Amino acid sequence: MAGTVVFDLDGTLADTSGDLVAAANACFRARGLGDLLDPAGDALTAFHGGRAMLRAGYGRMGPDHLLPPGAEDEDFNLLLSHYGASIAVHTKLYPGVMETLDRLAGDGHILSICTNKPEALAHQLLGALGIADRFAAMIGADTLPVKKPDPRHYRAAVEQAGGEVARSFLVGDTETDRKTAAAAGVRCVLVGFGPEGEAITRLAPDALLAHFDALPDLARDWLG
Repeated sequence: MAGTVVFDLDGTLADTSGDLVAAANACFRARGLGDLLDPAGDALTAFHGGRAMLRAGYGRMGPDHLLPPGAEDEDFNLLLSHYGASIAVHTKLYPGVMETLDRLAGDGHILSICTNKPEALAHQLLGALGIADRFAAMIGADTLPVKKPDPRHYRAAVEQAGGEVARSFLVGDTETDRKTAAAAGVRCVLVGFGPEGEAITRLAPDALLAHFDALPDLARDWLG
């Protein structure tokens, strides 16, 4: 059976931080707070999700501002709306992604997505980036009742693609991805070109990916 390479999306295949931060800032502006997040300085926060960005911004409010009850839930829904309307303005694939996906497929590997991004937005982004047809399956945050780091989320990404968990590994960029791979009993590659850079080695991944060009050879070593 062919091996399966499972990818996280945000911060792994594409730098989505600029559009995520822009959506959060739109929520803050709607409350008269201005742009509370910085696209560069808060990129790492962006990869931890919408609520993480909102809480980071709220923590920077001046003493004259008080949020009403339910503000975070209201703003989270607004953030998703803003993000969906401008999902690929600043977002770019990391260097070498397209070529690497083609090389992996050429080597006979199955490709899949396992992301904590809502499913509809993930499909929308993959389409906007022109890579939707490269993946045999895509499991989003709301595809199942569970999400990463629950191993069932990962297993679904492999099995719905037609693969076998024992012959798969995960490519990601955060502690959530590292925990997901450990829970599923598979190897984990973390990218070294995200906001943390090579400091991501603190999570002790099975391999660190400095550039996508190195991934096909790693997949051959691990999956045959």
